[in-house]
Amino acid sequence: MFSGIRMVGFMLALTSFAAAGVQPIGISPENPHYYTFHGKPILLITSAEHYGAVVNGDFDFDRYLDALASYGLNYTRIYPGYLFEPMGKYMTGNTLGVKPASLVLPWARSNQPGYLLSGNKFDLDHWNPEYFARLKKFIADAGKRGIVVEICFFNGQYDDTWPLSPLYYENNIQGVGHDGYRDAQTLKDPQLVEREAAYVRKIVQEVNSFDNVILEVCDEPALFTPVDEAGPWVAHMLQVVHDAEDGLPRRHLIGQEVQGPIDGPVDMSGNPDLSVVITQYLWHTHDWEMGGLQGLDREYWHSKPIEQNETNYFPLYKGDAVADSRVEAWEFMVGGGASFNQLNGEFTADDPAGNTPDNARLLSSLRNLKRFLESFDFVRMVPDRGFVVSGFDRETHYRGLSQYGKQYALYIHHSEGGGEASYTVTPGHYQETLVLALPAGDYQAEWIDPASGSTLASESFSHAGGTHNLKTPTYTIDIALRITRQ
Repeated sequence: MFSGIRMVGFMLALTSFAAAGVQPIGISPENPHYYTFHGKPILLITSAEHYGAVVNGDFDFDRYLDALASYGLNYTRIYPGYLFEPMGKYMTGNTLGVKPASLVLPWARSNQPGYLLSGNKFDLDHWNPEYFARLKKFIADAGKRGIVVEICFFNGQYDDTWPLSPLYYENNIQGVGHDGYRDAQTLKDPQLVEREAAYVRKIVQEVNSFDNVILEVCDEPALFTPVDEAGPWVAHMLQVVHDAEDGLPRRHLIGQEVQGPIDGPVDMSGNPDLSVVITQYLWHTHDWEMGGLQGLDREYWHSKPIEQNETNYFPLYKGDAVADSRVEAWEFMVGGGASFNQLNGEFTADDPAGNTPDNARLLSSLRNLKRFLESFDFVRMVPDRGFVVSGFDRETHYRGLSQYGKQYALYIHHSEGGGEASYTVTPGHYQETLVLALPAGDYQAEWIDPASGSTLASESFSHAGGTHNLKTPTYTIDIALRITRQ
């Protein structure tokens, strides 16, 4: 029999062991460009609602999470209250455009009427228990389904969103937030900056116990603010996020989007407190935003995961929206990306599961992407297009991964818009003969249809070294290749 003292010591040791054993999603010790979760390397791939799952009280997030999980998708992203949008902005059913009566925000209401949308003003000295209960339930329910939640504290304010914010002076009883929307992401107003920091600290504290969380500082901080003014504010908030976990049981990964010039004021990629380099869209949509493919080409050397966490708002694409969305996801992830979020307008409060035929096609293609990459020992692979010596014309897009002499992944597609925010696919009758440089060995090659996930053709070959020719099956938009050494 244990004595009481020995039993207490045993229970404390067991608790400490359990806490140490359940670590949040982190950086893979085998390859810092990828994540590890529950002791295994992991890729994060999704098509997610417009970040309003928690603040929108009308949104049945369990039905939404069930839909993601049914396709094996394992990632979602939320805005936790700093920014939300007017109803119907961008698209009918936008989950971030919340009905005024359905807003669930971190700050408590006061007893003074006058909030611009409806109801009483906010009291920034007190928090809203209903909000934090909903936030925690969302993260817990996501965790039960193996879904990682990225919490993005801030977004650059717009002229139509800042007047709705509880941190805007007319909406809170403290009178905080007199500056305009362009200055909300600067250090100009110390009182506002401290309220923003308090909001970060509170959320970090409340979610610290969860292992399925990534923390993100700010989306598009230089949207309307000069980068030299936004940069110091972003650096300050990055420090706030990092320091908020001092003394808490767990440390979570922290991400920040790159805006403006490389190594400029809003490029935190080299900051040791930053864990994840975040990009959006394919290429620079303006002079101020780094696209996902640019991030792979220009920021990979930092040896951190590269994330593309926003795309065009599906289905607002030209032509075949499903195929346009598919090719950007596949090229980014087969090019070395660690996490990808396709912004999806099919998930609404009226239809939180996004039950439409186009959405089913889109989610299926992302499931196929995840399965394709997981068929490799991907954590041992690096971006590599050099094993393709020739076989493509200038209009063909392709990216690959390899572990030299052991495994190779290649993705090919035909699309317009190589330097824009998104692609527009160009269907045709395509077939190429690729000249590949491989070391000597016995190999198995399989051609995969990204849309269906089916194997189109396969062959085994013995190779003496040097170059080897492989002919693709005929395809209409895109195709993937898996080569493994036997």
